[in-house]
Amino acid sequence: MFSLDPQLRNDANVLGSFPLCNLLLINDAQYPWFVLVPRRANITEIVQLSPKDRIQLLEESCQLQECLLSAFQPDKLNVAALGNMVSQLHLHHIARFRKDAAWPAPVWGKHPAMPYTDAQLAARLEALRPYLPDSFAWGEDDD
Repeated sequence: MFSLDPQLRNDANVLGSFPLCNLLLINDAQYPWFVLVPRRANITEIVQLSPKDRIQLLEESCQLQECLLSAFQPDKLNVAALGNMVSQLHLHHIARFRKDAAWPAPVWGKHPAMPYTDAQLAARLEALRPYLPDSFAWGEDDD
């Protein structure tokens, strides 16, 4: 049975779900930093997904990338599946700007996280909302 890794739950807000993945927002207001987590138990690598789920993951990642490009107009998108600290399969999607706090370095460990204020969180979500596909459902999906 799928359960979101406790570290991801601690570091992020669960925004809702695509058909395969939960969408999370990392609680660091310095970057529009989103994470897709396929709702499949005991998966650490993309190759462990079924062929159908692999295709769905890529589709949802591309949909999210399109949303981030439209909503935030970044200079670059960083998309990565690392898993060194959290082995549960998850894909980071980070909108990067030449003026952001870590540019051009990776965001990991560059600066301490700056948690969102309520107003910052609301603004971030309102910027994203119009661009999410109809297949996206807001609200936390039960583990």
